[in-house]
Amino acid sequence: MNVAQRSTWLRALHLACVSVALNAVAASAAVATGAADAPVEVHGHSDAFSAHGIAIAWSVLRGPSEQASKVVLKVVVDGARYKMVAVDGVDPFTRQRQSITPRVKLNAAFEVRVLQSHYADFPRTELRFYADDKEAEPRVVVYYVGVPDTTPEFADEAKLESFLAERVRQLAERKDVP
Repeated sequence: MNVAQRSTWLRALHLACVSVALNAVAASAAVATGAADAPVEVHGHSDAFSAHGIAIAWSVLRGPSEQASKVVLKVVVDGARYKMVAVDGVDPFTRQRQSITPRVKLNAAFEVRVLQSHYADFPRTELRFYADDKEAEPRVVVYYVGVPDTTPEFADEAKLESFLAERVRQLAERKDVP
């Protein structure tokens, strides 16, 4: 590489570095001012999730048949951050959506129950958290692909409820959720 080529290459590298730095500053400013265009998407890969002021615990209530078994999610959020939630099932290939729970106002705890057979057609579950009812886009989307492998199963409703209450209590002890 001759001196002219090296000089051109160094100039291009310098411009690329400046461009990356300016984009990082702009992104930081957008996040700091809350002007982010897209929601934060988080993959909730396990049966216990805690981040962004959200705690989610999964379980399965076994029924007399596989078709009668229900997946149960217990959700607790930081009420100062999120006032609304919607839950959708999504086919990741066609992008077809099915509402599991339309956008509803959040209370201290929220529970979702869906037949386990639902996951055959809509394996992706999206929990969409909104700061208020006026927001068009959610602040945070926690998504799962299928039911997490570690999800415990119960045949007894009381045992399931007891487990979920304890699991949510443990998650709430973490600093990020109420």
